[in-house]
Amino acid sequence: MELLIDNEFKNLIPPLTTEEFKQLEINCIKDGIRDAIATWNGYIIDGHNRYEIANKNGLKYVTNELVFENRTDVIEWIILNQFGRRNINNYQRSVLALRLEDVFKAKAKENLKIYGGNQYENAPCQKSDNIQNDDTIFGVNPATKETKKTVTIDTKKELSKIANVSHDTIARVKKIELIASPETKEKLAKGETSINEAYKEIKMQEKKEILENKKLDYEIKISTQQEKDYKIDIYKTDKKFRVVYADPAWNYNDKQNIANLGGAEKHYDTMPINNICDLPIKDITENDAVLFLWVTSPLLEECFEVINKWGFKYKTSFIWDKVKHNMGHYNSVRHELLLIATKGSCTPDNKILFDSVQSIERNDNHSEKPIEFKNIIDTLYNFGDRIELFSRKANKENWYYWGNEV
Repeated sequence: MELLIDNEFKNLIPPLTTEEFKQLEINCIKDGIRDAIATWNGYIIDGHNRYEIANKNGLKYVTNELVFENRTDVIEWIILNQFGRRNINNYQRSVLALRLEDVFKAKAKENLKIYGGNQYENAPCQKSDNIQNDDTIFGVNPATKETKKTVTIDTKKELSKIANVSHDTIARVKKIELIASPETKEKLAKGETSINEAYKEIKMQEKKEILENKKLDYEIKISTQQEKDYKIDIYKTDKKFRVVYADPAWNYNDKQNIANLGGAEKHYDTMPINNICDLPIKDITENDAVLFLWVTSPLLEECFEVINKWGFKYKTSFIWDKVKHNMGHYNSVRHELLLIATKGSCTPDNKILFDSVQSIERNDNHSEKPIEFKNIIDTLYNFGDRIELFSRKANKENWYYWGNEV
């Protein structure tokens, strides 16, 4: 007797490995096909491998014709039957659970047709606004306007229980099924990679695509930007910056008059800490942003008040080794600190690791910072509007500038 094969039914059943099929064939040839091949309307619903082996080797077999009301019930039976197999892994179990989810939804819709008996057979249906379970469906009695629950399935909990895997595993596999390549899915089915590894790879790819799209948008935007647009007033702008680079006009209470020795106030107007803290930086930065803040050793403690007031958290620092000698009160000062702080989540887009100590010989212009540090920032952060605060000159394209001298 020739049996019928429905590819949808067959594809619901995780295939045997080459080794498993070979061992099954050996057993069938030796002991005969002992288990009946289950069928519905002549279609195989369990026993495809045994049927293939029987035809190949001329072996006898028996069938067991099962009765179901409809195709949906057959699919549910096939899936549930697979959960009893010991040779399917968690990925395959999760895939089956997701297929069973479709069955649950189909049956829930069927239940709507018989809501409340024949008198409500054609009643319109709606979902209750205060019900969070998507599979809790309500019917409405058109005569009384009474809303009555017709089917309640806690899908997440039920699927996890039936498949014997966690809800998180099913959720991850659901995303894998939507995004992963056929090669990755094949490896998962064979147990050559784990669900966690595949999911991590997908998340990394998603993040990479998001960053690439944002970078492209940023490049398109700056290509049309006019040079004059880069000088802004931070008190009047509605822009949101992702990158902030600041060299505040720190007030040292030090008015030395010796040429080239300290005395910041004779070079530019300075600001007390509380005024620097009051700048609207929190308002003009994105939820996820990064701050690069210059500070010298004497003001290291005070600068953290500024970082916190601006809405950032300190992470790490660069040290600028100026090479040349600078007069200090306690030692020969040859370095300055560039602190890095973040707001929200703003790790670098580019994972290049620069040396934390940058040896760049200073010039004779008071407080002027090497352009190399901006180059580092541009390398680490590929997109997003960037602003230099307390700027003395606009020296790099695609940056916004705010400061008395610009």
